[in-house]
Amino acid sequence: MSTTTKAYLQLHLCVILWGFTPIFGRLISLDALSLVWWRMLITGIALLALPSVRHQLRRMPWRLTGAYAAIGLLLAVSWLLFYGAIKLSNASVGAICLAAGPIFLAIIEPLITRRPFNARELLLGVALIPGMALIVGGIPSDMYLGLAVGLASAFFLAAFSVFNKRMVDRAGALVVTGTEMTAGALSLMILAPVIPHTGAALQLPGWQDAWLLVVFAVGCTLAPFVLLMKVLRHISAFTMQMATNLEPVYAILIAIPLLGEQMELSPLFYLGVVVVIGAVILQPIIVRGKV
Repeated sequence: MSTTTKAYLQLHLCVILWGFTPIFGRLISLDALSLVWWRMLITGIALLALPSVRHQLRRMPWRLTGAYAAIGLLLAVSWLLFYGAIKLSNASVGAICLAAGPIFLAIIEPLITRRPFNARELLLGVALIPGMALIVGGIPSDMYLGLAVGLASAFFLAAFSVFNKRMVDRAGALVVTGTEMTAGALSLMILAPVIPHTGAALQLPGWQDAWLLVVFAVGCTLAPFVLLMKVLRHISAFTMQMATNLEPVYAILIAIPLLGEQMELSPLFYLGVVVVIGAVILQPIIVRGKV
């Protein structure tokens, strides 16, 4: 097996592992606030436990550390909304909302970087409207709020991606992620009293939730991140984007046998998913001028 082929398969393994994130969001009984807090806390502690990460963090300028902390807060808000959407609807609805991320990115990135808007990207955003209309028609009305919260999550995730892309090369990847995760967990701890939640602000998990959280943090965050760092040495950014655009597909396909969510959703939902995913997959190809 060639190095490139191996890297491509490893990349898809990363995407499949990310596809499990909404599944864990549904299986873990904690509310969204506690779930995200534990995920970021476990991941942050695991990374900051590495001597090399702590050494780099001590040498990092305070201003740069503050910038990464602010980016970590953006990620925390995005995840909080994402898992809130899953709790309000289901894993499939939450996952398909991620597909709107590249479209929000096409709007947010030019505003932040002051580059011209790309007409092709904006037209693809318009192409998503019929798909989202089908999705709305294919879910029960009590899931509409979850869909709206999920789209808000995609917006914040796009904002996180833009700022993270601008800052990520100014320090090592592991120390950046460790700082962002830890800062996100600390931010949620401070903001917990004013964030809507059920029961205690930050809940202690039971035994079942505890082991699910550990698998979730290690298997869906740490492991794919470390693997991705190796993969990026052998594949192009274009290949990376094409593969990650499949994350909602994997998530929805995993949710069918594990959660039986097809019983809650009509064929219109899945038709809308096909339209949305088709537009998202075509986006990088069209923007590059290949079509």
